Amino acid sequence: MPHYAILIYERETPGGVADLPPEVLEAHARVESRIADTGGALIAGYATEPSAKTRSLRGSAVTEGPFAVSPEAMAGFFIVEARDLDHAVQIGTFVPVLDGGVEVRPLLG
Repeated sequence: MPHYAILIYERETPGGVADLPPEVLEAHARVESRIADTGGALIAGYATEPSAKTRSLRGSAVTEGPFAVSPEAMAGFFIVEARDLDHAVQIGTFVPVLDGGVEVRPLLG
């Protein structure tokens, strides 16, 4: 089955994952089983550190902070196996997001 990236963008909390409400953390803990219930598979999933720890590179220039400044920051991502893009989008609806959204992208390879 093809692989897809599910990118999570949401309002940052000052302490990162440690400051997420318990119900959001509990919902994240259920994502893998919900994916499996639809015939997909979770390959990997990671939360990211707060954007203050991000470094962006453009050519040889390195700057502090994310590449694109937005009210929502990239908070994490999942790599999933899904039958097709529609299935990956369905899986994306399982991802709990605190004041933001997700982006689903097919992966090459």
